[in-house]
Amino acid sequence: MNCSISGEVPEEPVVSTKSGLLFEKRLIERHISDYGKCPVTGEPLTMDDIIPVKTGKIAKSRPVQAASIPGMLGMFQIEWDGLMLSSFALEQQLHTARQELSHALYQHDAACRVIARLKKERDEARELLAQAERQVPMAATTSAANGAALSYGKRAAEEEELDPGSKKIHPGISGDVIKELQDCNAALSQQRKRRQIPATLAPVDALKRYTQLNSYPLHKTNKPGILSLDIHYPKDVIATGGVDSTAVVFDLPSGQIVSTLSGHSKRVTSVRFAAEGELVVTGSADKTVRVWQNSENGNYDCRHTLKDHNAEVQAVTIHATNKYFVSASLDGTWCFYDLASGFCLAQVADASESEGYTSAAFHPDGLILGAGTSGAQVKIWDVKSQVCVPEELHKLLM
Repeated sequence: MNCSISGEVPEEPVVSTKSGLLFEKRLIERHISDYGKCPVTGEPLTMDDIIPVKTGKIAKSRPVQAASIPGMLGMFQIEWDGLMLSSFALEQQLHTARQELSHALYQHDAACRVIARLKKERDEARELLAQAERQVPMAATTSAANGAALSYGKRAAEEEELDPGSKKIHPGISGDVIKELQDCNAALSQQRKRRQIPATLAPVDALKRYTQLNSYPLHKTNKPGILSLDIHYPKDVIATGGVDSTAVVFDLPSGQIVSTLSGHSKRVTSVRFAAEGELVVTGSADKTVRVWQNSENGNYDCRHTLKDHNAEVQAVTIHATNKYFVSASLDGTWCFYDLASGFCLAQVADASESEGYTSAAFHPDGLILGAGTSGAQVKIWDVKSQVCVPEELHKLLM
């Protein structure tokens, strides 16, 4: 028997106790839920009036189209046409997606080129500003000797403009600067001679018991490695230089990064605090030295970019006066800088030294500079005269 609603053989047959009509279960349930009456007689009808009928498995008859070979070919043709239409729609969507992706990539590339140009213009503007700060303020804040240094610097700039390959001219360390270094040396040497070993100094046994308390991932993990570290005491602020071309200023008590110094194009090989932590000096494998100043918002901004070396800068060291610093490079020279203006007062090379410098440090009293070379030697320099001291006099000076 066929269903009274669909006219087909029901898969789940049920019968009405009121009218005795046969229905498909899913169809009559939906009709009762919508209308609450029999679809044939119109009498009120509920689900309690429906009784399931037990029957054997009903095999559906084939559709008319499948009863002959032409009918089956027609069905296959209809399915093939539907498949082709679906494939065509997918191709259209793929083409549209490719166009949108190409347009997005073009916009990204254009944005990257604009950002690179703006960064280049920004660096050039900073360099021009740094040159102006190195030249103009020195004449107003220093003595006649530094005024002469400014004229030397101007002459060097003019010669470099006429001949870019010409060597830069540095005025040298003036008498006033040397006197300042000697006064600092006299004060510090007297203190050092009277210095007592502090009672709080940790003994060797205590050092052996030290263990790691914390570990802080400060630099990028895709370029791991920290090449330099400096601690500013008593603020407990740490500066690190990494392979990822950045330096990080980290506050140990709070465990937070204060500032990330981005600007070098290659690894940062040396980092030092200066001026009570208000300045940070970094040296890099990109042949430059940068001076960073603490701003009002707590970040460190690049104040000077110094390009006096022709090879990787391996070390920077701050003088005890906190007014001068030295950078040492693989080009075999070390430069003596004024910290405030970023002006290079002297660039010193050892004619007998073919190897570059890999490290440098001032003596605590400030008149002696020690520099290590890639040839496993240590050179001791008299800062006043910029003369390398013979090896037999090293112990006497130290």
